[in-house]
Amino acid sequence: MEIADPFARFEAWMAEAAKTEPNDPNAVCLATSTPDGRPSARMVLLKGVDSRGFVFYTNLESRKGGELAANPHAALCFHWKTLTRSVRVEGPVEPVSAAEADAYYESRHRSSRIGAWASRQSRPLEGRWALEKRVAEFTLKFGIGAIPRPEFWSGFRVLPQRMEFWQDMPFRLHERNVFLREGEGWRTETLYP
Repeated sequence: MEIADPFARFEAWMAEAAKTEPNDPNAVCLATSTPDGRPSARMVLLKGVDSRGFVFYTNLESRKGGELAANPHAALCFHWKTLTRSVRVEGPVEPVSAAEADAYYESRHRSSRIGAWASRQSRPLEGRWALEKRVAEFTLKFGIGAIPRPEFWSGFRVLPQRMEFWQDMPFRLHERNVFLREGEGWRTETLYP
């Protein structure tokens, strides 16, 4: 059965992936570009999806944070090998609200919240000992009390303008369905494999 709403289709595929993928069905390749237009890609974890878009969190001072500040557009590529499916998403990016970032940050394991403070993400690391020292320092600083969200840590939402659903088919005659944003709705196309 074909699903006309791309978000509903994505959520159905994600639910299937959650049952079949051995690790991190929410892992996604995030592509950004440097200020001079060079592509840059890395894996992140999807932490939310709704009718507005796809949410992930990061250190805003990381390489991806800097690239998104300079050029607030991104592409995502999900690949579920066990299902022989992938989904591509392209669009502008906006920061999540402080309330959204606070709520997600508070849901993280205490050690992950300490890690957000300790990691100087994407910057040179002198040795593993330096990271472990910073973890110990912030563990001591916060003790057993609350660990506030660092101002340099938040999330982004990719606002899809284009979503492509790819399904493996025999003889490499794959099925490719594209949803293109048109105002408040979507136009669909089927592409040659």
